[in-house]
Amino acid sequence: MNAANGATEREGGRRQWPRSLLGQTMLALALALLVAQTIYASLLYRAADERREVALLNAAAFEFFSGPMRLRAQVEQARPQRLGPGLRNRPRIVPRELRYQLAPQSPVAAGEQRLVQREKQLADMLQRQGVRTANLLIIERQALADPEVAALAAQSPGVRNRIERLSPRILLVALRRENSNAWEVVRLPVPRMERGVITGLVVQTVILFAVLMAILYGVLRRLTGPLAALTRRTAAIATPGSPSTPLEPQGPEDVRQLMAAHNAMEARIGAMLAEKDVMLGAIGHDLKTPLAALRVRIESVEDDGQRAKMAATIEDITRTLDEILELARIGRAGNPPERAALSALVASVVEEFEDMGEPVTLVEGPRVSADVHVTWLKRALRNLISNALRYGGGATVSVLQEPGTIVLRVEDAGPGIPEGLLGSITEPFVRGEASRSRATGGAGLGLTLARAVAEERGGELVLANRPTGGLVAEIRLPR
Repeated sequence: MNAANGATEREGGRRQWPRSLLGQTMLALALALLVAQTIYASLLYRAADERREVALLNAAAFEFFSGPMRLRAQVEQARPQRLGPGLRNRPRIVPRELRYQLAPQSPVAAGEQRLVQREKQLADMLQRQGVRTANLLIIERQALADPEVAALAAQSPGVRNRIERLSPRILLVALRRENSNAWEVVRLPVPRMERGVITGLVVQTVILFAVLMAILYGVLRRLTGPLAALTRRTAAIATPGSPSTPLEPQGPEDVRQLMAAHNAMEARIGAMLAEKDVMLGAIGHDLKTPLAALRVRIESVEDDGQRAKMAATIEDITRTLDEILELARIGRAGNPPERAALSALVASVVEEFEDMGEPVTLVEGPRVSADVHVTWLKRALRNLISNALRYGGGATVSVLQEPGTIVLRVEDAGPGIPEGLLGSITEPFVRGEASRSRATGGAGLGLTLARAVAEERGGELVLANRPTGGLVAEIRLPR
């Protein structure tokens, strides 16, 4: 019982992962595509960020070349540096007058983090152009945290709006050339990452998913469709009403060969089962007829005791033969299963034992129904109840309903089954008691029949010892 519950819990955990070939393949491809797109997006983002850094450094180098000339021109023409008419006509994030300035000291505070790698790159660029630097400092700060930008933004709301909307951070580069005490300061806006990059990645990913998933779904359906048909046909072998025509090969060549091999195997199995049915009929006729004749002949035996023993032996052989033939026929029913009320079916079996005066108790339970072979299921219940009466002196029978499962339970208060035999007690001719006497247990086919009946309907026979003593035998059928 605990093992069955644990298996149910594990089965529920596995349901989170698709169990079909189609689902698992498509999920694996989706995950692989997601990982690939994530790696590609990170590389693309990094490349875009590197291009932005190179562009900023090139712009800074250009300002160090053009800034002095522009500054001299402004001085000669006495052009105002702050909020002149030209400034108002230029929609710049950082106005030209603030892009290049001269300062008596470094604008970089002591606690600000310098961008050492960018400093090396810009120094190399300037050195190749013949600019020899004594000090070069590069930092990145909030635009409105810079005193010059903040002062200008306070005077011009338009500048503040452009800064907050387009580029809230600036790159500040401070350069002191060799043999000079003045600091040249360049302020450049750090543009936001272009939304087009992210939008392009999203659109590209959606298109890839749609195209690849559609193609893969079509290819896999061509493969899994025939496999599903093959699975249904395999499950239908030896069941009532199963088709007699061979399965038409379809799908890829490998699947076609598999279906052709299945048709050949199914034909051989059908021939073997038909031969087995003929053989069973012959055995039943050839053995039961002599036994019936022998039963008549022993009536001439004068000793009543000997005659009774002979008759009991013949009945023992006949019942064992019936059990063997019944076990061999399970799964080869001539009629399909029928819908039956299991509560009423169990009650009828219990009444049979009550009419014989046996201590069998039926526990009231829910009314449930299922598609079963009524004769076989009654035979299985009779075997379980007979075992409970034989070894426990009484039986308690109940019908239970669990999620997805119907349970027919038979309990007794006997000695139970040794733990070492629980796994093999349902095998043919295996018994917990060593004798073959009908009085102590028979041939050991009762539990085997019950297990075969349960498995024929996709269920199972579960045996477990009760903690308080006795055995619990359950026929668990899927709803």
